[in-house]
Amino acid sequence: MSNENAKMVRYTRKPLTQEQIDRLKALSERPDSEIDYSDIPPLTDEFFKNAKQGMMYRLVKQQTTLRLDADILDWFKRHAKNGKGYQTDINKALRAYVVAQDKKAARKAG
Repeated sequence: MSNENAKMVRYTRKPLTQEQIDRLKALSERPDSEIDYSDIPPLTDEFFKNAKQGMMYRLVKQQTTLRLDADILDWFKRHAKNGKGYQTDINKALRAYVVAQDKKAARKAG
């Protein structure tokens, strides 16, 4: 299914003005001792106890062509909500496998 009306939008950054460049340079030259942390509470181990990594950061996706067995692809499509999100589900399954293999390799090495 193709959508003839679909448009790809690419955003480009505007170049920094000289004033912005000068302000950034001045900030980069200030020592850390001049940073005012008074409005930021110190972070404790308790703060990080239930933290989850990657909730705000999205990894860069790379488009590729991949041949999968028809029954595997069909399974993911059937189990996706309204047939959507199956590619994300495949990515999650692959990531879980990679993480498990890394843990397995780390146990063997350690």
